[in-house]
Amino acid sequence: MRYVCVLWAAVVAVFLAANLRAVPPQAQTATPAPSPHRALLDKYCVTCHNEKARTAGLMLDKMDIDRVPDGAETWEKVIRKLRGGMMPPQGMPRPDEATKYEFIDYLESSIDRAAAAHPNPGRAPLHRLNRTEYGNAIRDLLGVDLDVTALLPADDESNGFDNIADVLKVSPSLLEQYLAASGKIAALAVGDPSITPVSQLYQVPPDLAQEDHIEGLPLGTRGGILIHHNFPLDGEYDFSVSLLQNIVGYVTGLEYPHQLEISIDGERVFIAPVGGEEDNKMSDANLGVAKDTLDARLKSRIRVKAGPHDVAVAFLRRNSSESDEPLQPFTRDLDLQNMNGIPLIDHVQITGPFNATGSGDTPSRRAVFVCHPAKASDELPCARRIVSTLARRAYRRPVNDSDAELLLSFYQQGRNHGNFERGIEEALRLILASPKFIFRAEPHPAGIAAGSVYRASDLELASRLSFFLWSTIPDDELLNAAAQGKLHEPAQIEQQVRRMLKDPKSEALVKNFAGQWLFLRNLQSVSPNEDLFPNFDDNLRQAMRRETELFFESIIREDRNVLDLLNADYTFVNDRLAKHYGIPNVYGSQFRKVTIPGENRRGLLGQASVLTVTSEANRTSPVKRGKWILENILGTPPPAPPPNVPPLKENSENAKALPVRALMEQHRENPTCASCHKILDPLGFSLENFDAVGQWRAKDADAPIDASGQLADGTVVDGPVALRKAIMKHPEQFVRTVSEKMLTYGLGRGLEYYDMPAVRMIEQSAAEDDYRFSALVMAIVKSTPFQMKKQ
Repeated sequence: MRYVCVLWAAVVAVFLAANLRAVPPQAQTATPAPSPHRALLDKYCVTCHNEKARTAGLMLDKMDIDRVPDGAETWEKVIRKLRGGMMPPQGMPRPDEATKYEFIDYLESSIDRAAAAHPNPGRAPLHRLNRTEYGNAIRDLLGVDLDVTALLPADDESNGFDNIADVLKVSPSLLEQYLAASGKIAALAVGDPSITPVSQLYQVPPDLAQEDHIEGLPLGTRGGILIHHNFPLDGEYDFSVSLLQNIVGYVTGLEYPHQLEISIDGERVFIAPVGGEEDNKMSDANLGVAKDTLDARLKSRIRVKAGPHDVAVAFLRRNSSESDEPLQPFTRDLDLQNMNGIPLIDHVQITGPFNATGSGDTPSRRAVFVCHPAKASDELPCARRIVSTLARRAYRRPVNDSDAELLLSFYQQGRNHGNFERGIEEALRLILASPKFIFRAEPHPAGIAAGSVYRASDLELASRLSFFLWSTIPDDELLNAAAQGKLHEPAQIEQQVRRMLKDPKSEALVKNFAGQWLFLRNLQSVSPNEDLFPNFDDNLRQAMRRETELFFESIIREDRNVLDLLNADYTFVNDRLAKHYGIPNVYGSQFRKVTIPGENRRGLLGQASVLTVTSEANRTSPVKRGKWILENILGTPPPAPPPNVPPLKENSENAKALPVRALMEQHRENPTCASCHKILDPLGFSLENFDAVGQWRAKDADAPIDASGQLADGTVVDGPVALRKAIMKHPEQFVRTVSEKMLTYGLGRGLEYYDMPAVRMIEQSAAEDDYRFSALVMAIVKSTPFQMKKQ
């Protein structure tokens, strides 16, 4: 293993030396013809030539309007502020819309022409696979779908995403975790018979409501948990179920009889009674004895075949006509001393294997052992075939003799201390710990002059595509096209992109891209105030997230216009979310597509996921909502707040009786705060009819909601419908924001000013195909930053 560390250090050092080089600045261009725009700039941007603008880096009096490309970095900031209506500031003279957009077009076209003549794709950074990519790669390489959060730490984020190369650092402790992970994964994939029993605990979220059926669990059950568990060997496993106790140690609901069921892949393997007269008497007599008795009753040793299985643990739900359970309206019980109710599952623990009988026939063994030696002389050729097949996928390129010989040396070392499969396990550990697997490196070919711009190789392009659309390694079809030198051909790459978008693995765009762009990942840590929102629970939290995921996925699968993200008159709900929205006649835990009544809740701006993550625990936050819209919808981030901004005065007795708008207006009386809040607040106020968990309301603190305001560009809005229409006056701005976010995610680096011409090209190209999602992706894949490299 010391050799692995030495190898790691050496390869990383080479990659760093080859790739982490500064990018030369964009070449200056010839002076364009004199322009009449100097007077317009002086007239309407004179307010920019002050101390505040100087500190913000936007002093325009020194800029040459006739040589726009020479100052592209500054002019790109101007373009962003002009499109966002932030320049000139509110209250100052402004040009009419036609004049403003004529000026914007002049700036953009000047920069874009220069960029076309002198393309700058930026650098191709050394990129470590993040935790999600690593887990997906293990799944697709070995057929092992495991929870990598138990093996590797969370990754840092930058520019809104956790796949940005600059923050995917490496430390000695992280190297140790990768090495440890490689050993555990290799043993699981091969089915190492020496695996010792281990325990894994699965916790039910404490605020999960377990009164009703939970999607994914067997019909006819209520509450519980669905567990995706990898059983390493054919053998026996202990299943232990613990019930939730209240604050005094009492298991609720024992006065009525219940039945708890464990099923594996839909087949019942265990059932036990819980509650009834005897259990209730025992609990009343001695809580400790009752708990121990129930724990022993709900523990069972079950024989399970090796491989991944779905384990469902839930209570059987009796028909309400024969049930002894009390009928109650839907209200979450927050009384921690309540003795009544129903029994709830707290956690499930799976321990094993015991009395193992073999490695079994698992997806991972089928993926690894592409051949089986019949005699001793067949072992080395078979081992070479296995390690070469695995390394080709893992390293994302054809395997050379040096790669194969190193892997075979590790195979031989394991074979000498065990058998053929032990040798394969040792070679697999090396593959999974190799920098060639964990890092995406794009070293420059020999003979390329400094500053040269050239096309990425087909193999590099294959990795860029697969990690962009799938967050994982290329499959055989993509890798074969790249190895044959065909992937760069326009027809071939278009065919591959369309195939990849149809593949189920493109769900990664939903989970990883949309999950971070739209802040859906943040929902897990959201905990609204229980006194104000007593019915908010994990069921609702997960329903909020699932709605937006299904909605975004429909845009991909149906290849819809990306503007439907803001305009669509449909969404996806189950009964829990439908009740939250006031949508009638929706029953059951399954999600289904429904037409949205009215216009207020159309698109992302009406979805509870977005509205909840942009709120505080006890109230709405016009500032958070406004900032989210500026950054993620309009692409015009607000200026950073000044230092020592006073907090909102909301905790005094008088303040608690005021609506949020009144508190914000008091806050804006401070001149230090007013300038930023003029931009942020009107956007947030327009969504004030949605409370902190996304429910529609007419009043706040007993006062009628005032959702009116004036946006930075002067547009007057009075609610979500007017806000959406204001945004849609310039649909290209939203599409450019989506393009910018997706290009950032696809490249795995933050965008610079020299990337903006590519962003505009992507939007313009997609516009030719009605802004269809596939057209947007295709334009990104064909863009200069995605296709090209710079030495």
